[in-house]
Amino acid sequence: MLNVEMLSTGDEVLHGQITDTNAAWLANFFFEQGLPLTRRNTVGDRLDDLVSILRERSEHADVLIVNGGLGPTSDDLSALAAATAKGEGLVLHEAWLTHMESFFNDRGRVMAPSNRKQAEIPASAELIDNPVGTACGFAVKLNRCLMFFTPGVPSEFKVMVEQEILPRLRERFTLPEPPLCLRLTTFGRSESDLAQSLEHLKLPEGVSMGYRSSMPIIELKLTGPATQKAAMLAAWPEVQRVAGENLIFEGTEGLPAQIARCLNERQLSLTLSEQFTSGLLALQLSRENASLLASEVVPSQEETLAQTAHWAADRRVKHFAGLALAVTGLEDEHLNFALATPQGTHALRVKMSITRHSLQVRQEVCAMMALNMLRRWLNGKDVASEHGWINVVDTLFIE
Repeated sequence: MLNVEMLSTGDEVLHGQITDTNAAWLANFFFEQGLPLTRRNTVGDRLDDLVSILRERSEHADVLIVNGGLGPTSDDLSALAAATAKGEGLVLHEAWLTHMESFFNDRGRVMAPSNRKQAEIPASAELIDNPVGTACGFAVKLNRCLMFFTPGVPSEFKVMVEQEILPRLRERFTLPEPPLCLRLTTFGRSESDLAQSLEHLKLPEGVSMGYRSSMPIIELKLTGPATQKAAMLAAWPEVQRVAGENLIFEGTEGLPAQIARCLNERQLSLTLSEQFTSGLLALQLSRENASLLASEVVPSQEETLAQTAHWAADRRVKHFAGLALAVTGLEDEHLNFALATPQGTHALRVKMSITRHSLQVRQEVCAMMALNMLRRWLNGKDVASEHGWINVVDTLFIE
């Protein structure tokens, strides 16, 4: 099995001034290709540190993806570090310099002299094309390790990994089959509760049960080699059973996408009225092209559950919508959720703790609560179900 590692570079990454989304993306993408990362490192913009870690990892990794440090500024040192680690100089890649000049000319701009630096790569390097930017990548062999150097811009990095680096890895190495990963996502149960309920599960050899907590959801994953597919599928119903009424979707589609697809398939339109969630529902659903007729964000105020239910019903009629969803109330009192449908209006009243989580998390919990009500109704289930750690204090249905 290949030992594949990633090295992220840059002071802004090392010091947490930006989130290293490239590392998360690469780890997931390579995992899905059967190339799980064995290590990730981060280093700042000091030449000595860069050279040191390149030499160190070259003794351990088979493949190292180096991200960042290929720009035109003085703190972009990856090419120089690679050349120094190999004991060679940088050379100007004339063809790439011409490519960069054309890149700027085609856009009616003059290339700055500093950009010339981006065409300088180690003498023994193989150029890696960048189809969408000015910083070329390159590959070098150092000791046992094949190193790929890539720019830090996510849109450029991802294209280069998919179109340039992965094909080279497939040419040079025999890659294993991608692992199989079965996933489901729950809402309203704690990670410890789910884990305790699954302690009895007998797992096939090489298969692991994983948990990913990202408030307000918990993802359950069965991961193993493709050769264990039949055994994993045989064990999966027990995971589904334990998740029970708290299972909100399987796979990676996401709840907003699932709801948008279901609404569109059934030709149902939706109108929204949000107080505490401040437009979060509209944002999540509109990103998935859900059929939204109208949405509004209004100041929070204390309302009875009946008032919220009637408000949702009135909104549905006023906007000639198939469905209306409302979230109202004051967080330090109660929050009301109402879903108006052609058959009647379902409403729930919830009491939340305002000290345990940040405002953003509490808003996301409420948005998920509202989406789950909608999901359950679309799937023909009771809207008022067991919600685990969410304290539902009252329910109401008005025909």
